[in-house]
Amino acid sequence: MAITVRPLVEGDIPTFLDLVQALADYEKIPGPDAAARDRLRHDALSDPPRFRVLLAELHGQVAGYSLYFFTYSSFMGRPTLYVEDIFVLPEFRRNGAGRALMGAMAREAVRNGCGRMEWTVLDWNKPAIALYEDLGGRILQEWRVVRVTAEKLARLAQG
Repeated sequence: MAITVRPLVEGDIPTFLDLVQALADYEKIPGPDAAARDRLRHDALSDPPRFRVLLAELHGQVAGYSLYFFTYSSFMGRPTLYVEDIFVLPEFRRNGAGRALMGAMAREAVRNGCGRMEWTVLDWNKPAIALYEDLGGRILQEWRVVRVTAEKLARLAQG
């Protein structure tokens, strides 16, 4: 079965937002509220976009998506393609959609002179970990994600 990968266009926004909610459901976390959905819509379509989205299609049906943006590595002196989300709907898994999305992002990273592509994975998501390792990814045990949100972020900003 042929998977096609293409960039998001304005008409895809409702489908994209449904996919983001499906990922949240899969990860057992709250999805975006109405205000966050509005920001996602705006930021995806802004010029320049704050992030980029690719959609994987199988027989004309959207099977999954990836959301990525660029960061920068001061040690390499090169950009990094950072994958925020990659998700394939359960009924489309094992058809190559995840691999196709990862391959498309890798090509985008190479095209943009990136020194690497990075993302995080939940430790309980064994199928994703197996896929990422099969694609050549290495799970970094020594690096930990650090996050500051909401009130603590506001407090930090105030000094």
